[in-house]
Amino acid sequence: QVQLVESGGGLVQAGGSLRLSCVASGSIFSINAMGWYRQAPGKQRESVARITSGGSTNYADSVKGRFTISRDNAKNTVYLQMNSLKPEDTAVYYCNVLVSTIYYSIDTYWGQGTQVTVSS
Repeated sequence: QVQLVESGGGLVQAGGSLRLSCVASGSIFSINAMGWYRQAPGKQRESVARITSGGSTNYADSVKGRFTISRDNAKNTVYLQMNSLKPEDTAVYYCNVLVSTIYYSIDTYWGQGTQVTVSS
């Protein structure tokens, strides 16, 4: 199986920054797309940013110009640098990866979630 461990969430004032990290480990042959989702109270989970194995990125309109996704393939890690945070960015942030496993399967895995709270 594959395990994802997230870190970097917390409480920050509006206008501040946070950097989320997600490390994947386990039965990994290769990691394809990696991404971040978020879910605010009473709302559906939404995609925030994704990055392909080739480094192509896409972002939700609400975070374009403020958030940057990146990855370190040698460390099986994906990052989300969040700048100019707004109260509406408050949510639980989840890491999501598409993995080709050593068992010849392709599966999607989710992290446990990390809370990001932005105060006004």
